[in-house]
Amino acid sequence: KVLDASTLSFGTRIRWFAICFVAGIVCSILGTASLWLPKGIKLFAVFYTLGNIAALASTCFLMGPLKQLKAMFEPKRLIATVVMLLFIVLTLCAVFWWNRRGLAMLFCILQSLAMTWYSLSYIPFAR
Repeated sequence: KVLDASTLSFGTRIRWFAICFVAGIVCSILGTASLWLPKGIKLFAVFYTLGNIAALASTCFLMGPLKQLKAMFEPKRLIATVVMLLFIVLTLCAVFWWNRRGLAMLFCILQSLAMTWYSLSYIPFAR
């Protein structure tokens, strides 16, 4: 029953949610700070993407991973989820395989917008 959030106490779920969420913020800050380093765009893209993944994973502790996955792929937020995941993958492709700094930066911006759209899909009438 590891995949079920109800097996964890409420306090444990809140604690791990906070840890993942703060880790996501720290990764985003580290990524932004690395932009001023030589070849820092790779670090930026990786840290920024890890920050978004950690923030997304943090909600798994509140809902449970299976419930979260089901919610992510509900018809009303399917497009937002696919776009968000696509830009996460494209960001990493642009920085590691294509070596395109500008494209990586564009995909990071689009990743942020897609993450916002995805997050808003959970708020009734927000989209």
